[in-house]
Amino acid sequence: MKIAVDAMGGDFGPKATVPGALNAVHDLGGDIILVGLESAIRRELDRHGSLPAGLTVVDAPEAIGMAEGLLSFRKKKASSIRVAAQLVKDGRADAFVSMGNTGAVVYISRDVLGALKGVDRPALALLVPGVEGQTLLLDVGANANCQPHNLVQFAIMGKIFMEAVAGVAEPRIGLMSIGEEEGKGNDLVKEAFDRLQAAPLRFVGNVEGKDLFAGVVDVVVSDGFTGNVALKTSEGVVQSVMSMARSEITKNIFAKLGYLLMKRHLKRVYKRIDYTEYGGAQLLGLDGVCIIGHGRSNPAAVRNAIARAREFVANGVQSKIQAEILRYEHVLRGDAA
Repeated sequence: MKIAVDAMGGDFGPKATVPGALNAVHDLGGDIILVGLESAIRRELDRHGSLPAGLTVVDAPEAIGMAEGLLSFRKKKASSIRVAAQLVKDGRADAFVSMGNTGAVVYISRDVLGALKGVDRPALALLVPGVEGQTLLLDVGANANCQPHNLVQFAIMGKIFMEAVAGVAEPRIGLMSIGEEEGKGNDLVKEAFDRLQAAPLRFVGNVEGKDLFAGVVDVVVSDGFTGNVALKTSEGVVQSVMSMARSEITKNIFAKLGYLLMKRHLKRVYKRIDYTEYGGAQLLGLDGVCIIGHGRSNPAAVRNAIARAREFVANGVQSKIQAEILRYEHVLRGDAA
């Protein structure tokens, strides 16, 4: 299995992607292709010793910054993101991983690889930790504006992912809304609710933002705008709570003693909610495997994103999504009509 890694992506570029790739080679085996400005990659490799077996470098002279827009996505034909995606298209890699500009990765992936047959819009899906197991949230940013039949496709893709990767039989599907009752939400949610009820899925109805981590469903379906806001809000809450806890702990000796007694347990809790443990989000419905990591990813997150890509390929998730989308083609055709 060969995984291409956009070495220039993310806030830290090669300083995070190169050691992350080296850790993946050591821990997971397989072949990894580092794609980016060769001189910068090799400088970072030199800091870590000799080039190990299983790791190669492919030069890409251009990089897309985290704040760049659509013009750069189109203009930079030799960007590390586009070269990595092309490696998958040409069959030289089984998947590619990028911590870079999410908009660029989504746009270029669609442009180079295209969507699976019957999929209108690939969706960005992320596993989030919960009280009981994990919940898949999609879309988390690839599609700000959606139609009702798009949400049905997202639900089908989420179902297949949870079955193939998470081992959940007949996953429960929930629709993100402003209330649990039927009839709540905007026009998109109301129409999607009716269509999800008619689809051959285990649809349990509307869910609210508070349900995302409660384990009441296995898949939460949303348009990309709402899903991204929910995700970023959750990240902010976690960071704020951790910061407040650290501040309180340092205030007196009794708090410090209590922390020492609970330290091991608190570390386990933090590990469950730490985004670096989950690697990245999957672009489901793409005709190729793409994992998009957090811009702030450190080497551990890069390593785990590569592990996620390997898992995705090994479980044949793409082919299973394709087969299921075609099986539900009549339902989706009716939804779109």
